[in-house]
Amino acid sequence: RAARRYVGILREAGIPVESTRGPHGGYRLGRGTRLPPVHFTQAEALGLVMAALSGRPAVADADDFVGTALGKVVKALPESVGRQAALLREYAAAAPDPNAAHPDPAVTSALVEAVAHRRRVLLAYRSEAGNAWEEEADPWSLVVRHGRWYLLCHSHRADAMRTYRVDRVGQVRLTAQGFEPPAAFDPVAVLEENLGSGWQFTTRVVFDAAPDEVAPWIRPPMGRLEPLDDGCLLVGSTRNPDMYVQDWLAGMPFAFRIDGGDELRAAAAKLAARFAAA
Repeated sequence: RAARRYVGILREAGIPVESTRGPHGGYRLGRGTRLPPVHFTQAEALGLVMAALSGRPAVADADDFVGTALGKVVKALPESVGRQAALLREYAAAAPDPNAAHPDPAVTSALVEAVAHRRRVLLAYRSEAGNAWEEEADPWSLVVRHGRWYLLCHSHRADAMRTYRVDRVGQVRLTAQGFEPPAAFDPVAVLEENLGSGWQFTTRVVFDAAPDEVAPWIRPPMGRLEPLDDGCLLVGSTRNPDMYVQDWLAGMPFAFRIDGGDELRAAAAKLAARFAAA
């Protein structure tokens, strides 16, 4: 009777207590009561801090929640290992990435659960322009690219595959409806290809070189490369023609001509005028 009373007190305090029946049964503390010992080598500890700084520069700030968690890990390390990790965290500066976006951990966790258990979700989403809507989607995968988290999913609203920025998801609700993801699905390759299509301004660029020569210079967001007579054609889209010309086309070591996209032609003419005046 006393044992049951003590078990009740522990459970009321939020401490998990499990019971087992049988001749060897009894009570025991459940998982999560305390962390098992974790041992890092010095290389592992330094690698952990370096990875955290690379992915989230603010981790060096004690007020950042990831920084707080990392600080607890470093303090728990043996002195011989933790000393170098603490020095690295304190004296290694990381420049912030202006393009990085950190989603809500609770939203990300809910999406991970939905992906793992193949559960359809209802998303509260807001576009870059500020337009808000609710999306019913089958979440296929989460991909981290250049400091941004993306959700690849099937949108029932559009009846098509869609890519959503996780940092723009305000709320996630899991439904009881299941789904089957595509077979042989490569989320990274699909994301890269998807980022090169569906933008506001179309792009068509013809290269006077064979596809196998041009292909190593083409980033997936630039579009799709197709054979064309003795050369090849790059078909895609962009929301920033100036960036497309300056950052991508201008560095290509092949002759090319813009076969489609008035905005892209205007951006190329503007850049050519700048160089001509230099």
